Amino acid sequence: MTTKSIKSATASEQEQTIAVVVLAFSGDPVARWSYPDPHDYLKHFPDLVGALGGKAFEHGSAYYADGFSGAALWLPPDVQPQEEEMIALLRRTIPERSQEEVFSVLEHMGGYHPTEPHWYLPLIGVDPARQGKGYGSALMEHALIPCDRENKLAYLESTNQRNIPLYQRHGFELMGTIQVGSSPPIFPMLRRPRSKIVELE
Repeated sequence: MTTKSIKSATASEQEQTIAVVVLAFSGDPVARWSYPDPHDYLKHFPDLVGALGGKAFEHGSAYYADGFSGAALWLPPDVQPQEEEMIALLRRTIPERSQEEVFSVLEHMGGYHPTEPHWYLPLIGVDPARQGKGYGSALMEHALIPCDRENKLAYLESTNQRNIPLYQRHGFELMGTIQVGSSPPIFPMLRRPRSKIVELE
């Protein structure tokens, strides 16, 4: 398999990076449950991506693969999503009939986050036209290096059951299932840092 080039996105590349995340999540069960109307999704989901993972650009932990084939937005320990901005956006843009369930899901998600400092992956995705070519694995491997180097936990919520095996291959363990009312299931997952064991011969 050809080696994938992974780079940190600069501020000037933020729009392109968010665009591939929006494209990647266009068929995601939870994203489209939240924004079932295509126009609403394309109009509002980029802002949601920014609120959830935008701080990654400030910390050098927004990554993209070859030609923006895929992207991952990681938040370093003690860096949080822009919660107030996210809540205001959801209240303004989510259909009123869905809001109670959406906010209940967010509350349950908050209950799974580790209390100790950890790396958080709110968003990772690959352009649907480039999926199945190893970009997701390359992005994950690249971002897990500092987790192991710093001996820190990594945490994510998988919003698509099909992606669970990928995360498990990289050391994530399933913590449970979040499901409220009509929402699709969400799967919180935790990864403990891997120590490098040096064998003496």
